[in-house]
Amino acid sequence: MAIDGGPGLSPAVALFRSLGEPARLAILQRLAAGEARVVDLTGELGLAQSTVSKHLACLRDCGLVGYRAEGRQSFYALARPELLDLLRSAERVLAATGDAVALCPVYGDAAAVGS
Repeated sequence: MAIDGGPGLSPAVALFRSLGEPARLAILQRLAAGEARVVDLTGELGLAQSTVSKHLACLRDCGLVGYRAEGRQSFYALARPELLDLLRSAERVLAATGDAVALCPVYGDAAAVGS
């Protein structure tokens, strides 16, 4: 991997940026439990329909989410089962680091309050 953000690092940066948006991460975590329609996601996550649709489009463009049509409804699901492994690994890292990530002055909760 190139440290300068060259071609070797760019896809990984894009992946982690896509996972760094709270609404997209919430959608992915919900889809990890099984497929859902936009209306299901809006109700369960408390997000506006336009927000869910925008983030689903992004996740589809990234190849992380797919959908199947049934009549006039679309059912969304994770397109890459490996994403479940990544999310589980992230949970293990967070459990192992305790509050260190949340307390990080650059990326943690304190940084979010200051921005």
